Amino acid sequence: MSEKTVSEAVNYRRSVRVYDPEKPIDTSIVKKCLEQASLAPTSSNMQLWEFYHITSKETIDKIAPLCFNQNAAKTAQQLVVFVVRKDLWRKRAKANLAFMDKVFGKNNPKSEQRSREKVARNYYGKLIPFTYFDFFGIFGWLKYLMILIIGLFRPIYREVRNSDMRIVAHKTCGLAAQTFMLSMAAEGYDTCPMEGSDTWRVKRLLNLPFGAEINMIVSCGIRKPEGVYGERFRIPFEEIYKEV
Repeated sequence: MSEKTVSEAVNYRRSVRVYDPEKPIDTSIVKKCLEQASLAPTSSNMQLWEFYHITSKETIDKIAPLCFNQNAAKTAQQLVVFVVRKDLWRKRAKANLAFMDKVFGKNNPKSEQRSREKVARNYYGKLIPFTYFDFFGIFGWLKYLMILIIGLFRPIYREVRNSDMRIVAHKTCGLAAQTFMLSMAAEGYDTCPMEGSDTWRVKRLLNLPFGAEINMIVSCGIRKPEGVYGERFRIPFEEIYKEV
């Protein structure tokens, strides 16, 4: 089976609710699609995500009731749980700084640093901690009030509260999930993104830490004809497209 083009994959992808139990999927191909998902755009290159690839039938059978026994979960050959790890911002910032060491060299005096290096090191060493650090929401509101005042005089980034950064982390994790589903479609595999789940119980089942949050659970398999619930419906493009 040859891989589909991007346009072909976009048109082929549907949210499939029933998978064929007689057609298993290759775990290595799903893993490859997750590797491609890790190349998705991510805010500040922080990569505040983890992908839990569920291949155990026993675990799938435990997760399905936590997805309210949706057919997409019950008939899935495999599952992928996309997890947001905003709590790992310090670790991810350090990883970016370590990458700077490889790119520019380690322990360069500031007087010898190129402008690009100075910007990058200040970004991950100072701006990211300022943006992500919070203390029970208090520091976030102080930052927000400060930015409201500064924003009266010039454009400024305003999403600095804990709730704002949580949205940012979920948005970029969603980009990874979409990249994964398109990669799967290119392979001729099917998926269904499921938001309907008891995320607390799924977290407990997977032994996820307190700070982790489930973005979505994506079921995987090969569709049965009845697995696609009717023709695709979209609002007319002219209603949603605005050229400025």
